[in-house]
Amino acid sequence: MKATVLGCGRWGTFHAWYANRIGHDVVLWGRTGSRHLAELQEERKNEYLTLDRAVRLTDDLEAAVAYADTIIISISSQQLRPFGKQLAALGSLHGKQFVLCMKGLEIGTGKRLTEVLEEEIGAEARIAVWVGPGHVQDFTRGVPNCMVIASREQALAKELVARFKSPLIRFYYGADLLGTEIGAAAKNVIGLAAGMLDGYGYGSLKGALMARGTHELSRLIEAMGGDRMTVYGLSHLGDYEATLFSQHSNNRRFGEDLIRGVPFTKLAEGVYTVEALMALSQQYGVELPICATVYAIVHEHKSPKDQLMQLFLRATRAE
Repeated sequence: MKATVLGCGRWGTFHAWYANRIGHDVVLWGRTGSRHLAELQEERKNEYLTLDRAVRLTDDLEAAVAYADTIIISISSQQLRPFGKQLAALGSLHGKQFVLCMKGLEIGTGKRLTEVLEEEIGAEARIAVWVGPGHVQDFTRGVPNCMVIASREQALAKELVARFKSPLIRFYYGADLLGTEIGAAAKNVIGLAAGMLDGYGYGSLKGALMARGTHELSRLIEAMGGDRMTVYGLSHLGDYEATLFSQHSNNRRFGEDLIRGVPFTKLAEGVYTVEALMALSQQYGVELPICATVYAIVHEHKSPKDQLMQLFLRATRAE
């Protein structure tokens, strides 16, 4: 079987590594001039893993898309719309399956990533998302985990689960695409808050953060028409260990470094996602106290300590 991976950052490279490991013939694409692609072409490795020589590297997008019917996309979520326009311009997408391996929401619209890609490449497109817990650093050491693949087309989700399952990753198929996408995106925002607590040495508050975080997001998912119980699955609550506690979590590290005044240069998707969540909060009339607190700290530059204390010392109410 063949697979194309578009995006050669941390997770894109992992998906190429993984697909090759379980027996797929893989092409990995990166943008022309990408330092990530140049590093892989020169040394076949990055700071996370080493790629087998069988994985073909290219900066030719048209050739990469033509190579396989299963197209895995792993890029910055905010770049998906312009990238979708590039894909649509190729004019050769019939019969392709697109698997989005990013977690985010579009700033300005609050749209889910499947909605964004569908708008750009056509409503008939077969699109799924692949999300859930795990870190590249653990997977490449052979540490197994569970993940979820969801699509509005259940047959596609089941087909992809069968194609990519292995002893390293046990897959479940998601029945609620909306809840899976919102939950996966929002857990990064909760991760920012967890890092801020770590920065102050308030890690014991993470239990409360987890309990209240799942609750507020369940209300939003329900208001948007999804299943509120989805937030308690692998895409959100199931990913909390990897996002709220792990040293590998970019979102947690961003929050901690912000409190400590240390510059953080890697991608932390929660920084962008919280903007979209606040727009959805207003649109659907759902209060999101944790997300609002993170937004006030990160984007309005309000006092982190004051905001966090106000959050956890809110007026007494029933749980």
